[in-house]
Amino acid sequence: MDGGDFTLENTSAPATKRVLPLFSLQGRTALVSGAGAGIGLAVAEALAEAGANVAIWYNSNKKAIEEATTIEKEYGVKCKAYQVDVTSYDAVAASIQEIVREFNGRLDVFVANSGIPWTQGSMLDAQLEHYQKVMTTDVDSVFYCARAAGLHWRRQKLEQTTIDGKKLEPAFRQGSFVATASMSGSIVNVPQQQAAYNAAKAGVIHLCKSLAVEFVGFARVNTVSPGYIATEISSFAPSETKDVWRKKTPMGREGECHELKGAFLYLASDAASYTTGADLIVDGGYSLP
Repeated sequence: MDGGDFTLENTSAPATKRVLPLFSLQGRTALVSGAGAGIGLAVAEALAEAGANVAIWYNSNKKAIEEATTIEKEYGVKCKAYQVDVTSYDAVAASIQEIVREFNGRLDVFVANSGIPWTQGSMLDAQLEHYQKVMTTDVDSVFYCARAAGLHWRRQKLEQTTIDGKKLEPAFRQGSFVATASMSGSIVNVPQQQAAYNAAKAGVIHLCKSLAVEFVGFARVNTVSPGYIATEISSFAPSETKDVWRKKTPMGREGECHELKGAFLYLASDAASYTTGADLIVDGGYSLP
């Protein structure tokens, strides 16, 4: 790309025209951040079920170590947990490098799922430290992960070798970067006040749209925007607030983590070979009215 003009034929379609084989991640390496529980853990399970070797990152939830062992036994793939500070680029880059070497010398899929909620109400009454923590965790970490992963994908596309110089089998077509955004990046939630979180998720969506252009030719970049999902991240909200959420959701309930597996697997796999810069909203219809 030069001056806004794209080169021709800088991508290619998968060879097979059958749909189910396109969802296979056999022989590929995937990494999921924020995967100790909740959405991230469900995504890790989905990628493993599709045949990928999966590395899962966690911050403080050491149960991730047990979950990795369970995934490995359940799906017959390699799975290991790593404790990583996603707010540090150096930590992110070093861990990716370690995982690529320890697994099979390659990286194919990165799901940037780490995030924290805004819990202090009005910005006028909140602590600035809370704002900084939310923005660093929810936005900066996505940038760091995309940068570190993108460097591997660009090299793999150009050289078609593992990090150790061996021929890539299967051949590397394109990487897939998927970030967990939120419907809050497109709408303003009520009744809770969470301006910073909304802005952070809107930033993630637009960052990934922009990276979809920058990474074209060696990786696709997309986001999944969940609605209200029954996870620990929303445990701060009182039941009265959750009742309001449900009443504003046409499907009348919160979603379950496993209901997001299909969205993430689609974007991670060759089934989405012509999908980049997309934001897939999975919110039970909340954004429609």
